[in-house]
Amino acid sequence: MRDNGENMKIWYDACTGKHIRYGVAIARRLRQLGHEVMLSTRDHPDTLALANILGEKFISVGKYKSKSPLGKLEESINRMLKLTKLIKNCPPDVAISHQSVDLCRVAFGLNIPIILTADTPHATAVNKLTLPLANALVVSEAIPKRFFKNYGVKKVVQFRGVDEVAWMKDFKPSKKFSFEKPLIVVRQMETRASYALGKADVTEKIAQKLTSLGHVLFLPRYGEVKKKGFMVTKEFVDSASLVASADIVLSIGGTITREAALQGVPSIVISEFGQTHVNRYLAKKSFPLFITDAHDVVAFTKRYLGRKWDVKEKLGKLENPVNVIEKLVTEKQFT
Repeated sequence: MRDNGENMKIWYDACTGKHIRYGVAIARRLRQLGHEVMLSTRDHPDTLALANILGEKFISVGKYKSKSPLGKLEESINRMLKLTKLIKNCPPDVAISHQSVDLCRVAFGLNIPIILTADTPHATAVNKLTLPLANALVVSEAIPKRFFKNYGVKKVVQFRGVDEVAWMKDFKPSKKFSFEKPLIVVRQMETRASYALGKADVTEKIAQKLTSLGHVLFLPRYGEVKKKGFMVTKEFVDSASLVASADIVLSIGGTITREAALQGVPSIVISEFGQTHVNRYLAKKSFPLFITDAHDVVAFTKRYLGRKWDVKEKLGKLENPVNVIEKLVTEKQFT
């Protein structure tokens, strides 16, 4: 690592669409300070297409495999080998990611300091494989610090907000969508994630029920959904821009509902995984994010469909986690 005040070389690895947005926000900030940032990702339904929309070049290494534990393991091992070859001749001074297992293992093996972000305490497998290797962890104040201490994390830095503030603070939609109104957006459950294995996906049934209330657009994760009275996207859609045009958004817990709520669009989180610290945090701060179970989704949709909240002032009070990451890098607080 450079200790003479020179600008640093930083590596960010993105595994999903959310990581792409986070990585771009971090890279653009650190480049303004003169640092060199290398961005890598994998071939995934949400990564390369979003990177193209955002106008950022990511080095594609490996691909997403989700159908079996063996396939996941083999691809991860192969990807780690490729990432090692990518950086071994010119290693970065620090590696940053939203819990990329592959980045953590490679960086740790090459004695490269690691800065992580995290917001899913229920993702036990990923937490076990990444958090113990972090030199510094940047997390929302919504999540109790003691949780991460249980994984042996030595330095936990909390901020007053949620991860999505990093790219929603000054967000402008990449395009306007002209779907008929009222537009109801439903995001499919991430059934192949390790924390969701064996869990029933109710999102298709919910989408069917909501067709009586408006035009339902279903966002599949794996391209395996058949039309059942609602619209299904066939190509990648910039979800953050899409929800700006929506009248209500529904999901089993994730990023898309927080992106909607931070734009003042009502979002309903189905509570299978939705009762997360960060979701409750935004709800308590009066953003239009509502947590309920599958049985009450129709009633909640009727109640909030088409309403719009002015959240500019509330959003302005939330802290951008990129500020925290910038300080860690600038002051080298990860050593």
